[in-house]
Amino acid sequence: MTKIPDIAPFREKLSKLDEQMNEPNFYSDQRRAAEISREHQHVSGLIEKFESFHQVQTQIEENQSLLSDADLEEELREMAVEEMASLESQLAGLETAVLRAMIPPDSTDSRNSVMEIRGGAGGDEANIFAGDLFRMYSRFAESKGWRVEVMSTSPAETGGYREIIFNISGADAYKHLKFESGVHRVQRVPVTETQGRIHTSTATVAVLPEAEEVDIEINPNDLDISTMRASGAGGQHVNTTDSAVMMVHKPTGTTVYCADERSQIKNRAKAMTVMRSRLLKAKEDEENAKYAAERKGQIGTGDRSERIRTYNYPQGRLTDHRIGMNLSLQSVVEGSLDDLIEALYNVDYEARIENLLKAQNA
Repeated sequence: MTKIPDIAPFREKLSKLDEQMNEPNFYSDQRRAAEISREHQHVSGLIEKFESFHQVQTQIEENQSLLSDADLEEELREMAVEEMASLESQLAGLETAVLRAMIPPDSTDSRNSVMEIRGGAGGDEANIFAGDLFRMYSRFAESKGWRVEVMSTSPAETGGYREIIFNISGADAYKHLKFESGVHRVQRVPVTETQGRIHTSTATVAVLPEAEEVDIEINPNDLDISTMRASGAGGQHVNTTDSAVMMVHKPTGTTVYCADERSQIKNRAKAMTVMRSRLLKAKEDEENAKYAAERKGQIGTGDRSERIRTYNYPQGRLTDHRIGMNLSLQSVVEGSLDDLIEALYNVDYEARIENLLKAQNA
């Protein structure tokens, strides 16, 4: 028996979307038009998958009726039995596809990502590990044809970063990276270790959807912006020009510092991008908290205090604690994250489908 909930509400939704798209002034608001068009594409795709599912289901019922005929020729019976196995396999795949399509996509999945990596517990080794994570994500982005733009850095004297903030822009970047938020733990012999002992260090990763101006309206009076001379590498220009920007959102206390560009205007623009993304993420977290019970069982919380993964160098093993998955460490740190990301998505979808079916039967 199928687990698929009633499809009627989605047919009604598609009909309403058709009406909206046929309005004479539909394209007068480009942003609204794009959102409705994306939703129309998603819902129509769902209906198409359901029609395919229903068609295979009908074929199975016809075969079952045929097989119940005691007078059916043996050759036809064998053909019907063989076809049934194929049809049942198709039906299971289509059922999963329909259920997944019933899960509304996150509105931010198609966005670029603003990522923040900070060295955690472990001193110099934690900062070096933060640098290794930045390299891992950069290589993954490169494999996808995405662009990496560093927004702000605080390099550590012994290598790596105390903090690095960067933007990854490309198709569905946030969708691929959103499960990376949390505490990443490394176990290895640090380069600074003289007696060969294995140390455990951590780095925190935060993944934010890049916000647009229409997502978060910031009152200029709510911002306290100051400029100062940047410190660190960069030559004489860095020490003689007030190019660094410190931006504070007074209502929330959110602070952003950008100093990587020689231009104060560019640093200010980058700081505003990070500020909007942090405020959007805080807004989303607040909304998600209202539906905590509904979200139970999904992959992680996005909380940077949640330990999500261990990189064990002596054993050459990477373990994602949320799904109990082990992978070859070397391939992952070189940027091969596809298998891990797909596994995380599959588990998350299963939890969402379970919640969908519970809501339908409530």
